[in-house]
Formats: sequence, C-alpha cells, structure tokens
Amino acid sequence: MTVPPSTYEVVDRKIRFKGHMFDVVTDDVTMPGGVVAARDFMLHVGAVGVVALDSSDRVALVHQYRHPVGAFLWELPAGLIDIAGEPLQHAAARELAEEADLVAADWQLLVDLHTTPGASNEVIRLFLARDLTPVAAENRYQREHEEAELTVRMVPLDEALDMVFRGEITNGPAIAGLSATAVLKSRGWPAPVRRLDSDLPPRRV
Repeated sequence: MTVPPSTYEVVDRKIRFKGHMFDVVTDDVTMPGGVVAARDFMLHVGAVGVVALDSSDRVALVHQYRHPVGAFLWELPAGLIDIAGEPLQHAAARELAEEADLVAADWQLLVDLHTTPGASNEVIRLFLARDLTPVAAENRYQREHEEAELTVRMVPLDEALDMVFRGEITNGPAIAGLSATAVLKSRGWPAPVRRLDSDLPPRRV
C-alpha cells in the first residue's frame, strides 16, 4: 500500500522581523506522524540576475561590496523583484542597465534557483542576455551606497569559469549562471526550453 506524502500543513506563523527585502518568520508545521515542529526561515521578495554575453563570448561581471560577508564579490548584474507587477525580464533589463550600463536585444530564460532552501524561500531567475549595446552616458544610472564603488569587467566566459574553480567567484547564482551558459555554448546554443514569462518555481509565501 502506497502511503501518500505528508502535506506539511502550517498551523501557525509568528513574524519575528519585518523588512523591505525580507521577513523572518517561525512556522509551526505538521510533520509526518502528526508532530508539530517549529521552522524558522526568511521570506524573501525574490530576485533576478543576468548573464550578459557579448559577441566575443565575454560576460559582464560586477565587483561590489556585500556587507553580510564583509567583502567585495564578483557577481552577475542582479537585483530584487521589488516592483509590483513588473515582468521579470523587465526587472532583469533594468538591473543590467543600472549595474553594468548595458542594454540587450536578445533575451533567454536561463535557470531558476532556490538559493538557500533550508533557510529561505528566495528564488532567483537568471536570464541570458546577448546582442549588447552600452547605455548612453547621459542616461546612465547614478549609483549610490555600496553600488557607488561597483565596478564592471567584461571577462571571457572560460576565464570566468576558471575564476570559479580558483575560488575567486563564490556567489551561487553567478556560478550557476556561468555554468549553464557554458553548457549552452558547448551544445551550439540550442533553442530555449522555456518561455521568458514562465512561472517561477513553487515557494512558501
């Protein structure tokens, strides 16, 4: 006899912290066998990121300070899904223009990631953007706070992968996006599998 999977029903929720980017909550969850257990996690608004690849197979990497780790990290242009109703591709295009001063004419949905599913419901959608042109100087975004010291470097895709293996790129979405792009390149750039507006994967809200 097949036993149906548990539903992990949430019977209560306590909000421990409420912020702009994320909340911290405690859910009381019914476990297999009927026991109720507390699970702490972060409710995150979600994010988008972009592998921006030029005609020479160079990728745009941004170098910026990340306070939780106290260091500058090499990352993809990325940002929060924090404008209600904004299509995710538009959010990604906005971040690409703001962080890398680039506009792309060719977009493809690359991969979706649950970044830390043991501690957060965060999902980040990564896009591949090609056919790049620079944003006109007079239209460039004026960066502030940590982004005021953000720098951008166009790095050959193979060199970016070497940076991963040397431990110079540790940002999870960057590693996933670069790896997925390398796979597509090795396969001769096959047609996209999913539509740009495909639903995000499931997550607790």
